Amino acid sequence: MSPTPTGRLVAATTGTDLTLTRELRAGIDDMWASLTESDRTARWFASWTGDGRPGQTVRITLTAEEGQPESDLTIIACEPPHRLEVETVDEYGRWHLEATLAESATGTTLTFTHHLDASAVVAEVGPGWEYYLDRLVLSVDGGDEPAWDDYFPAQKAYYEGLSAE
Repeated sequence: MSPTPTGRLVAATTGTDLTLTRELRAGIDDMWASLTESDRTARWFASWTGDGRPGQTVRITLTAEEGQPESDLTIIACEPPHRLEVETVDEYGRWHLEATLAESATGTTLTFTHHLDASAVVAEVGPGWEYYLDRLVLSVDGGDEPAWDDYFPAQKAYYEGLSAE
């Protein structure tokens, strides 16, 4: 498999955003569950425990990473079934993330945005989100598990060449 990178950099009032889009065959409610229910998020990214309401912090456990690292994640906004905004801080920096869902003719369009910190290296961050979002698609639509090496370092040059629109 040679996945095609889809990320783009967008100038924002607070800096630069990395935006990626995926089209999924699943309906919007099914996709919302894949973004917000712990047993579903564990299939592609992380399981979580805690009170998953805006203003609250949950504990996430990354399911695809060696050692399954844990961190706290704060829910900034949760507007079912269209928008989820969260933030976490770990040893790699601040991760301010937003997912929006919109119904499409064939299912659901997911727009995923990482509001980048000035210290973020998009050539390292972008391939990781491509990998995780493809895992999300596969968790819903089925298919073979993607190989990390198909994303990093394979997509690093693509991301090094991006500039904000």
